Amino acid sequence: MKAVVLAGGYATRMWPITKHRPKMFLPIGESTVIDRIFDALESDDRIDEVYVSTNERFAADFEAHLDASEFEKPRLSVEETSKEQGKFGVVGALAQLIDREDVDDDLLVIAGDNLISFDIADFLEYFEQQDAPTLAAYDVGSREKAKSYGLVDLEGDRVVDFQEKPDNPKSTLVSIACYAFPADSLSLLPTYLEDGNNPDEPGWFVQWLQNREPTYAYTFEDAWFDIGTPESYLDAVSWHLDGESIVADSATLENVSIGDNVHVMDDVTLENTTLDHAVIFPSATVRNADVRHSIIDEGTHLDELDLAGALIGAHTTIKNGSPQ
Repeated sequence: MKAVVLAGGYATRMWPITKHRPKMFLPIGESTVIDRIFDALESDDRIDEVYVSTNERFAADFEAHLDASEFEKPRLSVEETSKEQGKFGVVGALAQLIDREDVDDDLLVIAGDNLISFDIADFLEYFEQQDAPTLAAYDVGSREKAKSYGLVDLEGDRVVDFQEKPDNPKSTLVSIACYAFPADSLSLLPTYLEDGNNPDEPGWFVQWLQNREPTYAYTFEDAWFDIGTPESYLDAVSWHLDGESIVADSATLENVSIGDNVHVMDDVTLENTTLDHAVIFPSATVRNADVRHSIIDEGTHLDELDLAGALIGAHTTIKNGSPQ
């Protein structure tokens, strides 16, 4: 069985912190979003190859990341795009990857910005039992949230209806961009695209597919985070830290109050500062500040600020509310 980790997005909703780094590299505790996925795939003997589908713009970043890691399975498969406007859509890019890499095996497809609480091995075991297209489904608990995802309607475990980003969701059970497809189902991708169907989200293909062959849902509870906004990233960090905080040994702290769910990285300097639900990237300096529910990128210098819900880009200098 093969696996594809989707990592081709540009994460414009999280700029500036993702303007020059893939959002999949954002830290979750001592690991990263995508490394948690790689780790699960590395340890599963059913997966013999892992394709990391990314774009030309971030290809070198992923190559360096994989070279520095201990993972043996992942390798790059690069889309021929370097900006948002030139993207093929996820389904289009997936079809190109299958053709480019000559994939003729069952395939796990998972979004590289997914933080999931279930064991991928359990999902694959369920897929093998069904021997049919399978998706992972989660109750987001809000019809407003459900508008942003693929809505899943079930009879037992079988998907009887699938609506991608509905205006008026009938429920709150959604697909989370984790799919397993038998090789025979993947052979229908060219037909799907040649008929002029939507090449964007995989949910459109699932919606089309479940009308043609039995499709099943693996439902799970606990937690899932689609890390596409600063808020969702901070929520994921908070879930992982569970009220604790991480402060790097190389950080310098003087008269600092560390609250819940704070991650302070290497070589950060903090003075006369209060932090709560915040992520501070390496080599940042924060003085005389109150920082809550905020992300401060590397090399930033902040002084005399009260921040709530802030997203500060790398190498920014702000004193008393004014850029320097």
